[in-house]
Amino acid sequence: MELLNVDINQAGYSGNPAVIKNVALSVKSGELVGLIGPNGAGKSTTIKAIMGLLPLMDGMVEFAGESKNYAYIPEQPVLYEGLTLWEHLELAAAAYEIERKVFVPRAEELLKLFRLAEVKHHLPGTFSKGMQQKVMLVVGFLLDPGVFVVDEPFMGLDPRGTKDFLAYLNQARAKGSGVLMCTHILDTAERICSSFILMNAGTVVARGDLKEIRERCQLPEGSLADCFDKLLEIR
Repeated sequence: MELLNVDINQAGYSGNPAVIKNVALSVKSGELVGLIGPNGAGKSTTIKAIMGLLPLMDGMVEFAGESKNYAYIPEQPVLYEGLTLWEHLELAAAAYEIERKVFVPRAEELLKLFRLAEVKHHLPGTFSKGMQQKVMLVVGFLLDPGVFVVDEPFMGLDPRGTKDFLAYLNQARAKGSGVLMCTHILDTAERICSSFILMNAGTVVARGDLKEIRERCQLPEGSLADCFDKLLEIR
């Protein structure tokens, strides 16, 4: 079942309306699609276009199911000055109309998993970058969505935080959630992703699972990084 369908003709800003162009992708139930590419390829711009955060977008973005059936975990944490960690979670729960009897145990479980329980009444603005990133992960998982849209989730996470994040993400996928993840950490992407969308210069240059990418590059034993380099040479 397809949970997210994207077909963008072009998107960008008033001074450059075509930062990205001809970007089409889909995410199915249980799938983890890796959005990869060099710096400036248009990955984060694509994520912003999908989330409706660009002033100009010509195309179509469709999420299956209810209008709030997705969670966006941005690269840069979005925190509200004056709100504690727990109040951030309460705000997210209210926005997504999560009943308190569901919210409280789910929030407590996630705070314990990401080792934030002892600071739940502290201000996240005082946290380290890694802890702030964990706050964004907790908010995203709290919503229990059909689709996760995640932009560079490993930035600032320590190895244990990365392990916890991937374990919980796999649980969500096992229950049917789909994931679109933008990342430049190719060895991790190769290990965890079902398929890949490779972008360069604002457009999609290759797509498929690792076997298909290898066939495209004529590198039957190549790593994702090897294929990545080869495809950029071809372009």
